Amino acid sequence: MKVGYARVSSVDGSQETGLDTQVQILKKNGCEKIFKEMKSGTTTTGRNKLRECLDFVREGDELVITRIDRLARSVLDLQLIIKELTEKGVDLVATE
Repeated sequence: MKVGYARVSSVDGSQETGLDTQVQILKKNGCEKIFKEMKSGTTTTGRNKLRECLDFVREGDELVITRIDRLARSVLDLQLIIKELTEKGVDLVATE
């Protein structure tokens, strides 16, 4: 199953168009389920939709994002997410 994750930093709605654009791209890339979040990507702390997404994906799934910085801003956070996905047998794909 292709699972999408979309994130924008702003919670005030000013970046909602960016979120909609990401969702459209994810749908065009075949994502059947998409997790959307309006939260800073500086850390993974408090990013509940990211946690839901990582808990949801299963072996053989593909996690699709539009850009790496939508998933993590920190190299350490990115490494930990990739490690978790790898251990679960989930592929990570960025459209850009």
